[in-house]
Amino acid sequence: MFRSDVFVGGFLGAMLLVAGGLHAATAQTAAAPDAKPSKLKLTMQKLKDMKAKWTANKPKLKVCRQEVRAKGLVRR
Repeated sequence: MFRSDVFVGGFLGAMLLVAGGLHAATAQTAAAPDAKPSKLKLTMQKLKDMKAKWTANKPKLKVCRQEVRAKGLVRR
């Protein structure tokens, strides 16, 4: 269980670092107002959406894990 928590935490941290780097890169470039959104902005938006989804699901997953432990379906 600890390994998966570390992996998820590391993965989220890496994604936030990438998103921060992408934000800095997009801030330096000036695009025409009528141009279509860049792939970097789409990627940043996708990462923000994913994080929001995970944050919303976190309490649900916590309850689910407690139920699984209570039923004895997982070794600890």
